[in-house]
Amino acid sequence: MIASLEYNNGMKKSIFAIFVVFGFTAFVLLFTKNASAPSDNLIKNTPVKSSSSTFDKQKYSLDTPDSLWWIVNKEHPINPITYAPSDLIVPNIGLRSPNSSESRIRQEAATSLENMVKTAKSQDINLLLVSGYRSYQLQVSVYNGYVQKLGQSGADKVSARPGTSEHQTGMAADLGTTSNQCELDVCFANLPEGKWLVENAYRYGFIVRYPEGKNKITGYDFEPWHFRYVGIELATEMHNQNIQTLEEFFNAIPDHQPY
Repeated sequence: MIASLEYNNGMKKSIFAIFVVFGFTAFVLLFTKNASAPSDNLIKNTPVKSSSSTFDKQKYSLDTPDSLWWIVNKEHPINPITYAPSDLIVPNIGLRSPNSSESRIRQEAATSLENMVKTAKSQDINLLLVSGYRSYQLQVSVYNGYVQKLGQSGADKVSARPGTSEHQTGMAADLGTTSNQCELDVCFANLPEGKWLVENAYRYGFIVRYPEGKNKITGYDFEPWHFRYVGIELATEMHNQNIQTLEEFFNAIPDHQPY
């Protein structure tokens, strides 16, 4: 009788132990499954995929006159050399030389420039247009002036040879301050106006065309005053990806500068 009771108690203990082990195993499996499965909160908080994967780099031509994304540099000269935009206007902002032909830029760029300057002014940042569109003939004079001062090799670092200047596209704007401080000088980058433009110009479709440290890519020394209008869409995308030059963004970096 005693042996029978001991046997029954042993069986009960064994069955209980089996249930304990089974229950613990089931709990572990359930916990592991839930931990590996994304919760609703995790799905909702997943970062939005970068627009870089869907950005259409072929939306506009890179080598057609009038195109917003027209790349003009030492490797890609303007063709035809007599090109002149048909929609040049004088923007309604401060101008260094109101009667100069360089006070004009293309209409779309002018509208964005007006909005940018207006916003800047509301924040005590006072900007003006130093020079915009420059014809082929005028660029001949500008470039030759630098050659006389610096020699041709020196001139090629700071001025475009005729037929390769972004100013001829009508989408480039040299900007300055109403005080004329640091005009066309690298110290412009340290002024409140220069700093404001670096932080905000992309919102209006402009990029610093010749950034610091990119001379091997762009072919020119740092020009914190030279801005190129490329449209808000592209300027914002370049800002978001932290890509500074058109050559880098469109994989058009030259093997070496031709001069």
